[in-house]
Amino acid sequence: MIKKALKPALYFTVFLAAIQFSVTGCTNTNKDAGSGDLKNQENVGNEEPLFTIKDGEAFIMKSVNNNPVYGSNGTGGYTYGGDPSVLADDGTVYLYTGHDMSTDNEVSKAIYNIPEYICYSTTNMSDWKEEGTVFRLDTENVTWARNSSSAWASQVTKYNGKYYLYFCTWDKTSLGKQSIGVAVSDSLTGGFKDIGRPLVQGTLTSPENSAWDDIDPTVWTCTDGNGTIHHYLAWGNSKFYICELNEDMVSVKDLNGDGKITCGSKEDNADIINNQEGLDYFTEAPWLYQRQDKDQKYYGKYYLFYAYGWRERMAYAVTDDPLHGKWDFGKILMFPTATSNTNHMAVFDFKGKTYFVYHNGSLPGGNGYRRSPCITELHFNDDGSINPVRETAAGINGTVYKIALKDGSEISHEFFINSSGDNEYPYSGIKTGTGIGMEGDNEWVITAGKSDTDNEAYISIQSENKPGLYLTAEEEGSITLAQDADATEETAKKQTFHSITGLDGNNGVSFESVAQPGMYISVKDGLLCLSDGSDATGATFYISRQ
Repeated sequence: MIKKALKPALYFTVFLAAIQFSVTGCTNTNKDAGSGDLKNQENVGNEEPLFTIKDGEAFIMKSVNNNPVYGSNGTGGYTYGGDPSVLADDGTVYLYTGHDMSTDNEVSKAIYNIPEYICYSTTNMSDWKEEGTVFRLDTENVTWARNSSSAWASQVTKYNGKYYLYFCTWDKTSLGKQSIGVAVSDSLTGGFKDIGRPLVQGTLTSPENSAWDDIDPTVWTCTDGNGTIHHYLAWGNSKFYICELNEDMVSVKDLNGDGKITCGSKEDNADIINNQEGLDYFTEAPWLYQRQDKDQKYYGKYYLFYAYGWRERMAYAVTDDPLHGKWDFGKILMFPTATSNTNHMAVFDFKGKTYFVYHNGSLPGGNGYRRSPCITELHFNDDGSINPVRETAAGINGTVYKIALKDGSEISHEFFINSSGDNEYPYSGIKTGTGIGMEGDNEWVITAGKSDTDNEAYISIQSENKPGLYLTAEEEGSITLAQDADATEETAKKQTFHSITGLDGNNGVSFESVAQPGMYISVKDGLLCLSDGSDATGATFYISRQ
């Protein structure tokens, strides 16, 4: 996580020609939308039909196991967790996050309230099991901690049958600065005990830009060509630091043998290296990684993934030597998310695939202080470069839909690049309609209705490429794309629709507003709005899998 922006962001400008529409409610125009040949609701071959009809209601097949991978408890409450890290061990993936518990008042004051680390696990990358709290970062468990609400980013690793949780928090023994700590356990899912002192004190590293430069630890163990085992520990905010750990995993290696631990540049005779070369716009959230071959042996260059600029993008660089080598910048992989100012990744291999974990604020009530972990696949090219990563609502398991009128005109939202300016968030009032947007803006994830998840005829429609933003019935009659930023029942109703038999025929469906019963999602003059449904063609839609 980051306290504030310390580096200027790199801005990307896209010049678009756009037609301006006025967004108002619909009235009956009796305008025929056409007579296309859409039969995508029917059962094709052995595919399950996308919806069934009973007593006038349409029961649409919902997308499940979407992003974020956990968060909703099914009873209207949410568990938020940010700064994800992952350890794949013995056929199981363990996903760790800090437990984000900031109240609305704390969010308004930009206060992180993170009292503990929690864990979820999976054996199939689809069904996640809640493992609970693995380590409470309070002043009783961590005697050098300044408070009990700052369980900032962590990573768990395994070595010689033990598990090590590297973390960071405010340190009352280091002039109140952030420091790196470590706790040890015989289990991945609990029993972690702090070693009783900081592993790296914030007063040790220099030069510094702030009191929170020593955050976001990442650890990597590997064996070099000579058979020597190395344990690399890296961390930083605005400054990137890296060192080697001793065999005990809880102390910094005295590389120069002078009997003390010092910090310097890669040219200095130091033990902790501050090496920024090649790390363009390094902000925070480093993650060390090396590729595996088909026999699960590590090879090739070392990758450093990190948060780039503000609002945070995700980028990577590579090197042959993490301690003293030059980092060669790769590319920006992911742009800022639509719902969180920060981001933090974890990269890991499991059952022959490489996965990229990140966080956003896409759950109801989410934001940069109440975050949620998401997962997608990571794909390498033959030269070792990495393909860009897209934020998605469906994730690796969900179903993506397209929604169209009878004439084939697809519903979409207007195109926009997530802003680097914090004042643009949370997003609301985004135009929706037909013939607007760009590639990907016409993809949707249909989930259980947010206002009543037990009513099978209720749905909510989330943007696939702007996770956390839903079709929303506004009071004046427009249908916009907006974030559920407050998690209230009022917002849930605005973003919930009753699916019924198409007003223009059984082959389609119509969507009645739960917030405004008797009013239906419709298209008028190319924009989505609410109408009384008297223009049945403009209020009947046809769904298909992407």
